[in-house]
Amino acid sequence: MAEDKLEQVKGNIKETVGDATNNDNLEQEGKKDKASGKAKEVIDNVKDKASDVVDKFKK
Repeated sequence: MAEDKLEQVKGNIKETVGDATNNDNLEQEGKKDKASGKAKEVIDNVKDKASDVVDKFKK
């Protein structure tokens, strides 16, 4: 999960620097990294919740 947050931070930095320097490629890469990190984070959260539900039914 920490890797997902790190990817989001990295993306935010790239997006900010790309915007500040008018570098559209870097800005788009940053947006992609942020979205990818967020998607991975959501998937991990869903997996955790599903695991919790399964564990409750096993009891």
